[in-house]
This record gives sequence, structure tokens and C-alpha cells, in this order.
Amino acid sequence: MKRERFDKMNVVPFIDIVLVLLVIILATSTFIKNQTVKVDLPTASSKKPEEKKSVHIAIDKEGKYFYDKEELPLDTIKEKLFKLDPKKDLVSLHMDKASAFKYFVSLIDILKAKGFENISIITKQ
Repeated sequence: MKRERFDKMNVVPFIDIVLVLLVIILATSTFIKNQTVKVDLPTASSKKPEEKKSVHIAIDKEGKYFYDKEELPLDTIKEKLFKLDPKKDLVSLHMDKASAFKYFVSLIDILKAKGFENISIITKQ
């Protein structure tokens, strides 16, 4: 029995694997770019309104505090935060990158003293 020489390489399986990898990369890259999947939610007659309150607190580069786009001193913001429910309400912190870190720390101390669990620090991509 005579053996044949191995002159050619079968590239068909290689092409199949490359195409599968290409499909996977293209499918995941669209999710990374959009970062959300848009869905049209169904409606229901027994919909319960959400009780969560979202509060936006911003600190500009001069160290001024803004509570829902209204400039307020830190003591007034502290009073308003103590009226919220720390387990349900969401606090979003927007801070200028040129502001001093002490302003951020003073605000975090207030949130920590009250026991807020839902805090998000907003950044730019």
C-alpha cells in the first residue's frame, strides 16, 4: 500500500471557524456600543407606580453644591437627604473633575451617616 503525499491543506474547516468567530464578534460589538438593549415593554392594567425617587447632586469646580439643578448649601442638602428613604431612593453624584476632593468626601460622609445603599457616581465615557 502506497501512501499519498500531503501536499494540500484543507482550509474549509478553518474558514468555518473564522466565520463563526466573526459572527460572535459582530454580535457582541453592537451590544458594547449601544450598552442597552431597547425593548418595548408591555402595558398592564394593574401597574404599580414606582416609589423610588432619584436625586441628582452635583458639585462644580468651585465647590458649589446643586440639588436637582438648584444651588443649595451643604447643610440644606443634608436636611433634604435625611428626609429620603436610604433603602429605596437613588442618589446620583455628578462631580467636576477640577473640584477639590474634600467636597466629595463631605457629601459621601452625609450619605454614609444616613445609610444610603443606592448611590451612583456618574462619569463620562
